[in-house]
Amino acid sequence: MKLKHFKLGVCAALLAAASGTALAQELRIGLQEDPDVLDPHRARTYVGRIVFTSLCDKLVDVNEKLQFVPQLAQSWSWNDDNTVLTFKLRTDALFHDGSKFDAAAAKANLERAMTLQDSMRKGELGSVAKVEAPDAQTLVLTLKQPDATLLAALSDRAGMMMSPKIFSDDTAAVGRKPVCSGPYKFVERVQNDRIVLDKFDQYYDAGNYAFKRVTFLPIPDTTVRLSNLRAGGLDILERMNPSDAQQVKSDASLQFAPVSGLGYQQFYFNVANGKRAETNPFKDERVRRAFELTLDRNIINEVVGGGIFDPANQPFPPASPYHSDKFPIPARDIAKAKALLKEAGKETVRAELAFGNNTTTSAIAEMVQAMSAEAGFQLSLRPTEYAALLNEAQSGNFELLMRGWSGRVDPDGNIYQFVTCKGALNDGRYCNPEVDKLLAEARTVPDETKRKALYDQAQAILQEDAQAVYIYYQPWPFVLAKKVQGFKPYPDGMIRLKGVSFAQ
Repeated sequence: MKLKHFKLGVCAALLAAASGTALAQELRIGLQEDPDVLDPHRARTYVGRIVFTSLCDKLVDVNEKLQFVPQLAQSWSWNDDNTVLTFKLRTDALFHDGSKFDAAAAKANLERAMTLQDSMRKGELGSVAKVEAPDAQTLVLTLKQPDATLLAALSDRAGMMMSPKIFSDDTAAVGRKPVCSGPYKFVERVQNDRIVLDKFDQYYDAGNYAFKRVTFLPIPDTTVRLSNLRAGGLDILERMNPSDAQQVKSDASLQFAPVSGLGYQQFYFNVANGKRAETNPFKDERVRRAFELTLDRNIINEVVGGGIFDPANQPFPPASPYHSDKFPIPARDIAKAKALLKEAGKETVRAELAFGNNTTTSAIAEMVQAMSAEAGFQLSLRPTEYAALLNEAQSGNFELLMRGWSGRVDPDGNIYQFVTCKGALNDGRYCNPEVDKLLAEARTVPDETKRKALYDQAQAILQEDAQAVYIYYQPWPFVLAKKVQGFKPYPDGMIRLKGVSFAQ
């Protein structure tokens, strides 16, 4: 894989030089992982969201200041008690199969996201009691109770629109050939190799999209990814290895475009999901707390993060108004970790650490393996292709898992589905009814101060239970070829291609 993609980059550079403008119409984007299923109702990867940003328009989008802005919905309004949300939709949007986007199509999408057996969007739309389409341009959502999170959900995969003509009992077929309404349409996918999109000329804003073709290339090795960019085989890469920051900044042929993100990297424990949980030493919260005390987040930041992996201990980054100063990051304390293990009746802890197979996470895993060994943890490492890792996590095939979350504009998106008893992304099956109660109430409270107090109460319980261990807040370090112009990095980590082109 590494050699193949390196050769691809060199060949692309030679072809570009030979054919002049022919290849200038194609933009190549290097991804750290291969996305999972290309069905927004069933998908859960960050890189999948990057692909969807070009493929599938949403009802609502966010701008660079994280404000909600129109996309397929031209406007929206609430009733007086915030239980009815009414959208006025665009009248000039088409799906890639030529069918018209309207309120009936939006209704079909939302109802599929709410009812599909393996939908990852059920929790995000859990407050919706009824979806109506009184006319072609009007979409009405009636809620069970006020929901402060709903617009944020509809600015992401819950609000992405696909052609209802492709909906059938063959759920998997939708992800194999998605038909959406974005600026680019699906052409082909070769698993772990490439995803190809072509410009949709009938897109309502087609004039602002310069490239005839966009190709996404999953290249887990950060060194190979950067080599491809330098050789001309890539035009943009996401998540540069932080250790390469200085050489990228000093390279006149490259542009460094970092932005602080909304997400985080964390360690996650299987406490009640299947047979592996039954024998998992991390079922004991004392073992979980001992493990956290073996970590030095500052060292991880310095050695692996290049100084841009700000240490974390909660799901809300410092830029969020919901970030709390009540939960300081614990200092590394091997003696205390050993005491907790002794209290739990364990001198040594043998367990498996699973993680996505890329350069950065592999380096962190090896460092954590060495750090935790000083207190008696004997961790075996299981690097796994990231989409496969998430599938195994969902089925409970893990003890200790390292995973990232790209973050959401609304705080609910960074916590609710990971920690509530029936949360769609709660792979470890942690369950505390009091946490559920607090987070459910936080969804209904529009006042920021009151809402933050509820999150603080929930976090106090989660911290005491050592539900998860947050490592760092996820930055988005993009690198561009010199010829790329008009690119803006957004805090949500998405690659928006409106106004992006090659310099002439």
